[in-house]
Amino acid sequence: MTARRGMADDVAAALSANGLILRGGVAFAEGEQAPTGLSGVPAKSVLLVGQAGAAPWPHFLRWRERQPRAIGNPLDTWSREVIGAVAQDFGARAVSPSDKPYLPFQQWAMRAEGLKPSPLGILMHPRYGLWHAYRGALLFEEEIAVPQAHAPIHLCDTCIDKPCLKSCPVDAYLPDGFAYQSCLAHVRGADGSPCRTGGCLDRNACPYGRTYRYPPEVQAFHMASFGRAGS
Repeated sequence: MTARRGMADDVAAALSANGLILRGGVAFAEGEQAPTGLSGVPAKSVLLVGQAGAAPWPHFLRWRERQPRAIGNPLDTWSREVIGAVAQDFGARAVSPSDKPYLPFQQWAMRAEGLKPSPLGILMHPRYGLWHAYRGALLFEEEIAVPQAHAPIHLCDTCIDKPCLKSCPVDAYLPDGFAYQSCLAHVRGADGSPCRTGGCLDRNACPYGRTYRYPPEVQAFHMASFGRAGS
């Protein structure tokens, strides 16, 4: 089957109205286990949706002003609404990283953009550094033509000092994984104010992609969401 051309560009244009970007895509191989598309048959392609820097933030804030204050996960809700509308326009099924059972977003992202994880677990991007995110994806029941991923330089391999592993007051990022409970207790505690107001100190210590770094208010929003986890 010939891959449909032009669709990815049209999707990217639609996403840009809300500060979101197309983060590449994957064509599922013959016989590969793939999630279902809109009609329930296995999808043939997935286009990843995300952001670079804080471009969606003004769009999200304007939407937030019209919503009930008690809404549980506003950024996730906004993302679902925006991406869902684009999916409807293009005949795709919209999915989110928070959907259960969880879909392999990180594996898709590594295939789509040729990225590798940083020591913090966030995928390192050669341009955006750690200041990017994936907000959802569109599943198509046809093959969509997307640029082939190349293998960019993994910036973490060139970083000798690894300041991202030396700035956390509780050494939350360990060789055997993320010390979730230690991090959460610190962020909630009396000494966690710098993290609550300015974001993760380890993430901010990374020297790459600084022009895309989230503003303090955006980082504070994400840290507040993290601090409420498990409450």
